[in-house]
Amino acid sequence: MVPLIDHSRLPADLRAALERELAPLTLLQDVVRWGFAHTPPRDVAEVVVQDEFTHDVVVPWEGERYLVFDTT
Repeated sequence: MVPLIDHSRLPADLRAALERELAPLTLLQDVVRWGFAHTPPRDVAEVVVQDEFTHDVVVPWEGERYLVFDTT
């Protein structure tokens, strides 16, 4: 499982639920499919290029919270 770094101090139960939901996502393709499976769909909001190999993929989550996936 990819580690979840929580910068928003989620309540323990919500964090645990999010960890379970995100656990199967190992590829960027998984993240995109996961986002579009929601209603309304969660499309990639932004891709931040770190270097030629690493990108941060930003996806809306709840309210004003976003998830950022580090991809290599």
